[in-house]
Amino acid sequence: MDDLEKAIHLCYEPSAADSALRAQAMTFCDRLKADPSALIHLCLDRLQRSPLVLVQFWCLQALHDVILLRYASIPPADLSLLRPALLSLASDRPLPAASPHFLRNKLAQALAALIRLEYPASSLPDPFLCVLPCLPAADPSAIDMFARFLAALDEDLLSLDYPRSPEEAAAAAQVKDTMRQQCVPQIARHWFDVLSLYHSSDPSLAAFALDTMRRYITWIDIGLVANDAFVPLFFGLILAPGSTDQLRAASGSCILAIILKRMDHRQKMTLLYSLPLSKVFANPDLVQKVPALVTGYAAEALECYKKLGSADVDGYSPLNLLEEALPSVLYVMQESEEMESSNVVDFLSDYVITMKFPSEKHAMYLRQILEAIRVQILYDPIYRNNLDIPDKIGKDEEDQMADHRKELLTLFSSICRITPSVTQLFVRNLVITALSSSESSSVEDVEALLTLFYRLGETVREEAMKTGSGLLGELVQMLLSARFPCHNHRLVALIYLETVSRFMKFVQHNPQYISHVLAVFLDERGIRHPNLNVSRRASYLFMRTVKLLKARLVPYLDLILQQGLHDIVSQFTNSDWTTKDLKFPGSEDGSQTFEAIGLLIGMEDVSPEKQSEFLTALLDSLYQKLKGLLSDAKEHGLEESSAKVSTIQQIIMALNALSKGLNERLVMSSCPSIGIMFKKTLSVVLEILLSCPDIRAMRNKITSFFHRMVEILGASILPFLPALLKHLLVKSEPEDMVEFLVLANQLISKFSTSLESILEDIFLAIASRLIEILPKDAFSAAPGCITEEVRELQDLQRTLFTFLHVMANHNLSSVFIAPSCRGCLDVIIQLLLITACSHKDILLRKMCVQIFVKLIKDWCTNYNGGDVVPGFRSFIIENFSTNCCLYSVLDNSFNFHDANTFILFGEIVLAQKVMYEKLGRDFAIHFVSSGLQGVHCPHELAEQYYEKLQTNDVKDLKPFYHQLIENLRLQQNGSLVFR
Repeated sequence: MDDLEKAIHLCYEPSAADSALRAQAMTFCDRLKADPSALIHLCLDRLQRSPLVLVQFWCLQALHDVILLRYASIPPADLSLLRPALLSLASDRPLPAASPHFLRNKLAQALAALIRLEYPASSLPDPFLCVLPCLPAADPSAIDMFARFLAALDEDLLSLDYPRSPEEAAAAAQVKDTMRQQCVPQIARHWFDVLSLYHSSDPSLAAFALDTMRRYITWIDIGLVANDAFVPLFFGLILAPGSTDQLRAASGSCILAIILKRMDHRQKMTLLYSLPLSKVFANPDLVQKVPALVTGYAAEALECYKKLGSADVDGYSPLNLLEEALPSVLYVMQESEEMESSNVVDFLSDYVITMKFPSEKHAMYLRQILEAIRVQILYDPIYRNNLDIPDKIGKDEEDQMADHRKELLTLFSSICRITPSVTQLFVRNLVITALSSSESSSVEDVEALLTLFYRLGETVREEAMKTGSGLLGELVQMLLSARFPCHNHRLVALIYLETVSRFMKFVQHNPQYISHVLAVFLDERGIRHPNLNVSRRASYLFMRTVKLLKARLVPYLDLILQQGLHDIVSQFTNSDWTTKDLKFPGSEDGSQTFEAIGLLIGMEDVSPEKQSEFLTALLDSLYQKLKGLLSDAKEHGLEESSAKVSTIQQIIMALNALSKGLNERLVMSSCPSIGIMFKKTLSVVLEILLSCPDIRAMRNKITSFFHRMVEILGASILPFLPALLKHLLVKSEPEDMVEFLVLANQLISKFSTSLESILEDIFLAIASRLIEILPKDAFSAAPGCITEEVRELQDLQRTLFTFLHVMANHNLSSVFIAPSCRGCLDVIIQLLLITACSHKDILLRKMCVQIFVKLIKDWCTNYNGGDVVPGFRSFIIENFSTNCCLYSVLDNSFNFHDANTFILFGEIVLAQKVMYEKLGRDFAIHFVSSGLQGVHCPHELAEQYYEKLQTNDVKDLKPFYHQLIENLRLQQNGSLVFR
């Protein structure tokens, strides 16, 4: 090998040398590409002399790149050399017959690229006729090369299956027009000869020619292929006993291309009748070989039916064509592995929509479609155990099946809406079959049946659901009483529960079925199912059922609580929640059963005696369990990952869920014994928190529990708060502080000034921790700077200002100036001022202005001094009034066209009015003299402002001040900088 051959070898064989030598080889080859003229001469020479395939491929690739990317820079003399050389390589001086496919494809691509740029403008003879093999003398390799050339040209320019620019589309149209005039008939004759000569001796070559032919049928004259020569040949290749599957499929694709050509619908009818598809329909084996042809033929017949109707047209009936094809389409749907690629579902969806009022015959077809859908949505039994666990294989199969079913179930829903009686009868028969042949009913059959039952429920109209029209009443009764032998399987149990829930509206209006529903949820089909995934889902669905049926369940309360849920608490609290099998999605952790119990017991229709009896027993069970875990924790300690910690968390979640159906009146007045039990339990929960301060997940659960206790225990929770709040401040991260402040906001909103002494004890610690955590500078908005940590800090900042706002508006501003809290007052006031003036979050600015307004009202008592906070009056006059109420508004970033900003402006005007009411002339004179006149406000405007401040309310002052600011902005021409 010479240097070029060695370099090319290194470029294509990375393992042949180290990276440095390979880089040198690539640089060497790239240098050879610098001069297009020299490159063309080099490549054409090597293509004739070198036997090395990699060298030949490199040369063809280089020529292809030159034509595509640097055509304009190729000298005319070199083009005159390049054109005949490429044509010769594809015809009279071809590549060796044994050349690999990738080499022949690259030659085809290079020649197609040249024709794309030059044909038909070039003065050369027709390139298609130059490379057209002369049969029968031509070598099979020449036929293969010609087919690759046509395929490459189709992909590069002619096909409309790829996105094309307007210029490319125009070029393609010009090439097609010229080919029609010059060479298409000869090419069509070539195809016929190839098929005739090689369909037996070289089926792969014949199939390749057919595939190329399919590409061109879409735009050549239909008479060249839909004739007495080609049509019998196509069908002969399909029907011949010895024909290969590849040849049948390729022939079918050509017939389909003919069928799909655009034409008048009457002409299309004549064409469809002329094709002997009935011979294919008569042989199921052949139908499976050409599924796309079968479906495409039926789709065109349906289009003719939509346009021409069911009456005969020129002696032809579109409906007859459609009915002839339908059984084969359904066979394709049930049996063919290519069901999805052959667009069967798309056709059937169109068919169902078209046949809105089907005859009995077409109702039969609809039943067959329903059965085909059922077959298609069946799981493969080989994955039965994987799906039950489920393991990774099972989860993957479930995901793939969900995707596979989408269009099929949409088709099923369409049939349900158009012919509900047909689908209801179909589902009813499936249920009867599954229950009557229980031993032979597989998991897959029952799961598919219930999936269709569920989708049926989605399509039932509300009125029909209420009355149970048609077979619905019977179907629901069968569903509720059904017990399938395969009910233990996870998939069957889950879809069964979902289907029952889907028809709950029917039960709501037909209460005689309530006992059946309760049995479903409370026996082994629901909450007591051995698979905990099913049990937890049943818990959630049961809670939703309770919310829907509500008072209708009161007569069944004893049944539910005494018989149905007797062992649920024990099962829930004794589970090992650290095991991998108990990791449940979302909030489905089983606690919804307790929420359902709370909702049931908390209804007004239940007597206080029963409420007290049931809740006291349930709470005592949970309390005793927690108490035992606390004693154990004190003796042996707790690790965060231990099963005992998980159990504590689950019990707290159960208590939390149970309380959702209760209220303060019931707990503290109607049934005081319940309140006593909750407070006893709360003491234990608080002691657990104090004993295990570092278990963050448990702390979060306890915080959530306290949120609920605030709502149902009312003021009786106050004694628990000092210890709780002080402890929650220990080792608190930003996320913990957000949860702490949210709880504090709830407490302040609930108890207002009753919380004053508690807040005075902890406010300094709260403020100190927040000052420590939050950055002193503004958050950067630059790309990439908003990390998860920054988002947490932004969330904490928003929650902090909400906290201060809630305090100020619940008469707790005195906490800010309490002796124990004065140390952080200056920092907080400065933070409020900076935020009110310049924060990017307009809502936070509004909140801070509102806080200042409240503080002014609380701390500035009159015009003559004697304020609650020394120095606050002068701070408001000299800093807040000008910086927030003037300079920040004058800044061009203050956008009056933004709705939230305009609301902020209203709060700023209100602040001015409040300052005048509380601070009087001191404020007004300073604002006018140092503020307005300091920004060169005209004297007459300043006087008008002062006058309106004294005499007008906020509603009248706001538009005047807005106009004043706009005038000042124009005057300053945007030069004012915030001070």
